[in-house]
Amino acid sequence: MSKIWRYGDHVDTDVIIPARYLNIVDFKELSEHAMEDIDKTFAPNVHEGEIMVAGRNFGCGSSREHAPIVIREKGIKCIIAESFARIFYRNAINIGLPVLEIGEDVKKIEAGDDVEVDLAKGEIKIVNKNIIIKTHPLPEFVQKISDAGGLINYIKGAHK
Repeated sequence: MSKIWRYGDHVDTDVIIPARYLNIVDFKELSEHAMEDIDKTFAPNVHEGEIMVAGRNFGCGSSREHAPIVIREKGIKCIIAESFARIFYRNAINIGLPVLEIGEDVKKIEAGDDVEVDLAKGEIKIVNKNIIIKTHPLPEFVQKISDAGGLINYIKGAHK
């Protein structure tokens, strides 16, 4: 089971990682500023394997890959949202961060819920509410990209 970090609609890349920090080249250090303009508790308190949940159009704004990278660096195992900005969605896949777009069902998941995600089956179980949300599973090749740690590692052969 994983803790949920819950956010609303239209969380843009400048909120995910404020542009004022983009001169930091070490992603681990950069990730210490993730989400700080809307949630100062996120970076110091998030733990490996937790899940981020958001509303519509998550990751809108600039096309920088820094946004999904800092989320992955903080240990988030996947992001579930009503919808994603297309460039953020693709960047997340490219860097090996699983993303699930589930439409209106995202409203069933609240901060504090205990959630289990099965990416291969396309199932999200809200354990404390005994609710199972069915969605499209990640395609097998996307799962392999994620397992390899991103598209570059996948192409280099880490998927074999």
